Amino acid sequence: MTNLLLIPTISFLLYYASTCSATVYTVGDSSGWDISTDVDSWKNDKTFAIGDTLLFQYSQYHSVSEVTKQNYDGCNTTNVLQRSSNGNTTFTLTGPGDRYFVCGNRLHCLGGMKLHVNLIGNRASSPVGAPEAQPGGNVPPGSSRAINPSSSSFSNVVRMDNLIVVFLGLLVILFGVV
Repeated sequence: MTNLLLIPTISFLLYYASTCSATVYTVGDSSGWDISTDVDSWKNDKTFAIGDTLLFQYSQYHSVSEVTKQNYDGCNTTNVLQRSSNGNTTFTLTGPGDRYFVCGNRLHCLGGMKLHVNLIGNRASSPVGAPEAQPGGNVPPGSSRAINPSSSSFSNVVRMDNLIVVFLGLLVILFGVV
């Protein structure tokens, strides 16, 4: 009887572990978060979901701020929800709806250095946390662009906690213990 339940249970647990994923998007891909990057074109082929992460990589001449729609429309860079200027910033997308980001330099924002994303519901049954960015990023001083930014996405990332669930499920099936 145990053998009859083993294959479907293992299949379910492996399926569960493989579907819990999120995507890390490097804003602007290889161009990074820069005044010369067309972020509107960059986002066109992307679908953002709860649990995904936006990674902004930029030089010392830029920053990134999350703002309200009104502040996004008017490029108001003084009243922000969150702000970072470390050159390598992540924002985890935690709820459905619209999110707005601008460069902290108002003239850059007015020049188009701003991003609006609309989040759909969960990509998987549970959101996945993002890897933490290292302070300072990989942008040399005086550079206006990110150099060798990381890949634009990591998809189907299996989290360690999902592997633990699979392992515990196997223990229960094989030995009847937890």
